[in-house]
Amino acid sequence: MARWQPNAPERLTVAALELFEERGYESTTVIEIAERAGLTKSTFFRHFQDKREVLFGGGAMAGLLAEGIAGAPAAATPFEALVHALDAVGREAFHPARREVSARRRAVIAANPELREREALKGLGLTASMTDALKRRGVPELTSCVAAELGALALKIAYERWSDTIDGDDFGDVARRTLCDVRAASALC
Repeated sequence: MARWQPNAPERLTVAALELFEERGYESTTVIEIAERAGLTKSTFFRHFQDKREVLFGGGAMAGLLAEGIAGAPAAATPFEALVHALDAVGREAFHPARREVSARRRAVIAANPELREREALKGLGLTASMTDALKRRGVPELTSCVAAELGALALKIAYERWSDTIDGDDFGDVARRTLCDVRAASALC
């Protein structure tokens, strides 16, 4: 593949997943990822801080969630603001073509303790982002915290459901149903 072709981040992600699946995360180097993608090591570092970030995408998801909450109608309840945010994430980050990559990403992360730890830290960051966005809307702190925790749980479960299925549901539909499921389950407590 020529070095000038577009979509370097996507190419690097696919190359990294292939190598992580073939050799394992620890045995794969940045140089190997770049070479597999037909790119240079410097191109890799223009897009990602290290090989872990190929799987985690920096802070883009936290920003999408915060923007989605901020962009919800002024009269929206915290629950409705979360629905708005999950819809925004679905439109921007989880396209049908990414479903297979998402399932492969989850398998690679599940096989590596360091990556599971990084995934957990990312989840905490997403929760904090949603909490802060809800508080900026004037939602009381405790309500913001609880809603954000439920939103993060719904996001995690929806991501698993969406990436594991082959049906045509888009992420937003799966996320909305999952958020309702989580909300209903929390009422049992």
